[in-house]
Order: sequence, then structure tokens, then C-alpha cells
Amino acid sequence: MSDKQPKSWDFRTKHFWTEGWGSLFLAVFIALFIRWGFIEAYVIPSGSMLPSLLIHDHIFVNKLTYGLRVPFSEKWLVKFNEPERGEVIVFKYPKDMSTFFIKRIVGESGDKVYYENGTLYINDKPVEKKVPANMDDFAWLRDADFQRDGNINDSKENYVEFTEVLPAGKAAKEGKEHAILLRKGDIYETFGPVTIPDDHLFVMGDNRMNSSDSRVWGFLPKQNILGRAMFVWLSCEETVPMLPFLCNPLTIRWGRFFHSVN
Repeated sequence: MSDKQPKSWDFRTKHFWTEGWGSLFLAVFIALFIRWGFIEAYVIPSGSMLPSLLIHDHIFVNKLTYGLRVPFSEKWLVKFNEPERGEVIVFKYPKDMSTFFIKRIVGESGDKVYYENGTLYINDKPVEKKVPANMDDFAWLRDADFQRDGNINDSKENYVEFTEVLPAGKAAKEGKEHAILLRKGDIYETFGPVTIPDDHLFVMGDNRMNSSDSRVWGFLPKQNILGRAMFVWLSCEETVPMLPFLCNPLTIRWGRFFHSVN
């Protein structure tokens, strides 16, 4: 019997792929493949999607729902579904493709969009706002969520939650109900009307007075979409000092685990 040990760098051997460097290469390849085509994790950095998504919510995003892309490209290999009104999506910010944003689709190609006095109009019809059936989303909010970026005098009590009922998209059978925030007593800016061009979308944050969205930087090209938000897998009120990408375990919001993104 030979007493030679298998070489960890010899890719022709079984040892290379099971216990040597090959096993590491395979693990990295599988992880990158899943991230490229199927699912990826993101962290919510701001309050633009309050109350639907909280600051420091960690979410999974379904990257396969709309299709598969050429790696490191905005070009599609194959498309499965079109993004629809009401869906929450992660995308590359059109003004800086290295930055990722998360917003809600409120307008599809061909839609006429107008926003006035806190009311959204789609194709000349006001989108219904009603009192929410429950205040579960609003209950998660804290004063600290509004006192960022120098807004030290803002607080939760300055806001009111509504349920907005977006009309059904072109391929959907029914409309989409979701929570929005409006600031009490504000003079709401008027936007539009604008008509959304082909292969573009109009997106807005659910925190209507604190969101940089299509009202600010324009239409979103569909090719910029990375995927649709699925659910929260981790959430915390604060991160570890000096390590902002790590949750402080003392502030974990246990009740938000597996909270679906509506």
C-alpha cells in the first residue's frame, strides 16, 4: 500500500473536490450562483419605507421572480414575469448604479401619475386611502426612526398611518393594499402629472414625506431591477458600535422574524 498523501491542489483527484481546495471553490461558486440568480440578502438603511419596512430590517430578495440576467450586466438571459404595481423591489439607483434602493411600484408603463396634497392619482383617479384595519405596523415605530439626518425635533406623533389601495396592475386580478405614512400638518408638494414611458416604472417610498423616489430623480428603467422583496429574516433597533453591518443582539426585534414584505 502506498504511503503517499493525496495532494490538496491536484484537481484530478477525488480528495481535491471533497477535502482539498476544490471543496472551497465549489462552496464559493454555489454561494455566488445562488446570490446571482436566486436570492440575496439586503439591509434597510433608512426610513423611506416606514412603516412597511423598518430601519435595520434584514430582508431576503427574490432575484429569480422576474428572470435571469447575464452576470454583471443589466441584460436579461430570460424573463419570467413583469414587475407589477404594488410590489416592493430592490434596484440600482439610476443616478449611481453602485447604490441600491428599495421602493414600491406605484405606476407601470403607460400610466399617468399625479401626486397632490398627500393623494396619489393613477390615470386621473385618486388612489383610495382608508383607516388601517390594525396598527401593527405603526406600533413598531419609534421617535428615533424619524430623528435621523438632522431631524432632531421630529417624532412618531407627528405622523399618521393610512392604508392605500393601489389599483390592480395590468397582469394582476386585484388591487394592492399597503401602509403609508403622512406627516400631520405638512404642506404637501404637488408632482406631475407625468406619463410613464415604455420599459420604465414609477416608484415611491411608503413614508411619503421622507423618500427620495421617482418624484425626485425620475422614472426607473426596468433593467435596473434586482428583485422583489420577500420577508424579514433579522431585525434590530440598533447595530453594534463601530460595526454598523452587525445587529446589536440586545436590540433584536424577535417579533419581526419571517415578517413578509407586503
